[in-house]
Amino acid sequence: MNSQSATNTWLAFRKTIHIDVVPEQAIAKIATDSKYWLWVNGRQVVFEGGLKRGPNPWDTYYDELDIASYLKQGSNTIAIQVWYFGKDGFSHKSSGRAGLLFDCDAGPTAIVSDRTWKSTVLRAYKTAEAPMANFRLPESSLLFDARESLGKWWDTDYDDGKMTASMEIGAAGDYPWNDLRKRPIPLWKDYGLKSYINTLSFPFVSTGDTIVCDLPYDAQITPYFEVEAEEGERIKMFTDNYLVYNGGDTGIRGEYITKQGRQEYENLGWLNGHKMYYCIPKGVKVLDLKFRETGYDTEFVGYFHSSDIFLNKFWNKAVRSVYVNMRDTYMDCPERERAQWSGDQVHEAAQAFYMFDSNAHALARKYLYETIAWQKRNGVLFGPVPAGNWDKELPVHMLSSIGYYGVWNYYMHTGDVQTLKNTYSGIKKYLALWEHDVQGTVKMRSGDWTWGDWGQEKDMLLIQNLWYYLAMKSLYNTAALIGEGQDAVAFKEFLVVFEQSFNRQFWTPSGYRSPNYRGKTDDRVQALAVVAEIVSSDKYPIIAETLKTEWHCSPFMEKFVLEALFKMGYGGEGLDRFKKRFDYMVNHPYFTTLFEGWGIGPEGFGGGSINHGWAGAGTVVLMRDLLGIKPIQPRFKVFQVLPALYDMQDASAKVPTDWGSVEVAAKQDDENFTLQVSLPEGTTAIAGVPKAGYRRVFLGNELIWENGKSIANKRATYIDEDDTGHIKFQITHKGSRAFVLKAIK
Repeated sequence: MNSQSATNTWLAFRKTIHIDVVPEQAIAKIATDSKYWLWVNGRQVVFEGGLKRGPNPWDTYYDELDIASYLKQGSNTIAIQVWYFGKDGFSHKSSGRAGLLFDCDAGPTAIVSDRTWKSTVLRAYKTAEAPMANFRLPESSLLFDARESLGKWWDTDYDDGKMTASMEIGAAGDYPWNDLRKRPIPLWKDYGLKSYINTLSFPFVSTGDTIVCDLPYDAQITPYFEVEAEEGERIKMFTDNYLVYNGGDTGIRGEYITKQGRQEYENLGWLNGHKMYYCIPKGVKVLDLKFRETGYDTEFVGYFHSSDIFLNKFWNKAVRSVYVNMRDTYMDCPERERAQWSGDQVHEAAQAFYMFDSNAHALARKYLYETIAWQKRNGVLFGPVPAGNWDKELPVHMLSSIGYYGVWNYYMHTGDVQTLKNTYSGIKKYLALWEHDVQGTVKMRSGDWTWGDWGQEKDMLLIQNLWYYLAMKSLYNTAALIGEGQDAVAFKEFLVVFEQSFNRQFWTPSGYRSPNYRGKTDDRVQALAVVAEIVSSDKYPIIAETLKTEWHCSPFMEKFVLEALFKMGYGGEGLDRFKKRFDYMVNHPYFTTLFEGWGIGPEGFGGGSINHGWAGAGTVVLMRDLLGIKPIQPRFKVFQVLPALYDMQDASAKVPTDWGSVEVAAKQDDENFTLQVSLPEGTTAIAGVPKAGYRRVFLGNELIWENGKSIANKRATYIDEDDTGHIKFQITHKGSRAFVLKAIK
């Protein structure tokens, strides 16, 4: 098979089998490097299967699916199209060799990939000429020459006489694909072919101008067209994210050379953007233009809505920003890199817990396993992974992903103890690489890229120390949970000493600052110290004043600034800063997503992508701090709802959990505060209303609290604590799913 392992090679595989009795179940296991499309008896079963390699630097993922419903008694045709990337990227490690493994137990009939399959290189697929996709992307820009097309070779009546017998190049587990690991996330959701928003009147004859089609939002799409043309015309396809908003480097596009007559084509290398451009030569008759959206298979369950239009817009754009960055991995951006940078993943996963159903949990779990599986022998962790042409350590990114906001937040939302156990030793090994100083804090660790954030005025020693503390806090929690008692004692001792030492060494009259740092006071450091909970409340006014005046961080760190302001009791000031910082991107009329930096292109950071999932992390603040919805016990078995609306009239939200959705609606006027909560069966809510001068609290129509004293009742237990500024009660689901608390002044 000539050139079967050249970069950007496409291959066709067919096999016809006879089945006497159709089995109730026929589980097919399919592995490729890199992607595949599957048909059974001419019906498409999978639109883009396979995951980018790999679960670790050596092995390969495989898919598992039941094809029994596609089989029939008698003759059956299995057809598989394979796309071999043939190059490394920031999200893929190439095996160096194209191949297919198919193994299906169909009752008495076994269907396996062997020499009886017919195959051929699909020579119509080529690589588009320069500009080439940048080195971060393993995918190539596709050129399809219809003059060399085999036609619908996957159909049952196709004559495969000119296809040759397949070549067996190894058994399952052989090099270079090695151990096969079951795909840990769902197959993609296929939304089907759809018309563009600006529906055109078909047919029409192209005048040679570029046709611009509007997409409903920034989405992962494969463009489709049907035309009638002379042979040899070249059609080009790309999005606005390729042409203009590319994040600073070349992405991928599609091209097509026509054959004679009527023809249709779908470019299988997915693109993304807000607009689709078709450059169609003059004289070509356009019969139809459509797009297919595909994406991670999860439901959009969570929502946030309030009387504040700005916050509603922010939520909606954040949801789109996260979803367009979910596929094989969490991505930093879907056009420049498609890379799973650790810091991006932490923010995206945290948002997904509030936005999507539990299918999304698998993508976070996949990331955590991959992070440890790619660990170097010397203990160094790096990201993005999987990656074939990058292995550099970014200390801050790694600490965030294995720390309190990464692995521990994953556990609190999923209750997945096994993942904590399986990643524990790798995390412990990495943290042991950090050198402690004699005072109980840690020394700077350069790594390969001493990145602390985009933006200026970075006090790197303190940024690293605080992220390290948060990582050790998570490791301590994990050790205590999984029974590593000796470790837990040592980690606890470190945390106590660190807190005392950090405050003794670095607190100044104007905030936290390292002795050799000469820049302006770093807002990131002040915020991280607050959320790490190493700051005494007497320091809050000084830190709050800093966070009102120092605006240096990028959207990556801004989430922690907002969280810190809420935590210190300055939520109103936090909302003011929130709106000023995000005003440009939230109110931008063109984009449905949020940006990498505060501007676009040169005005942004890191290339200026316009769809960066980390920018939406403020949605977590809206849920956890504004409405006060967060798990107290893992998986929301016990959760809190402690809202503070500030100047808003109302806010409502829905949060997906394994038990069902938590639904919250809070409303206030000059005299009353009303909180309605729907809690899933078997769960308990710690719910409350702000103190704020209220004299009486009712549960439904029953008075349960008056002038600082609880009143006995059958459902709500008063919690006499003064740590949140709320009048709090414990309420358990008992027959009635919903309850209403009403406070009256």
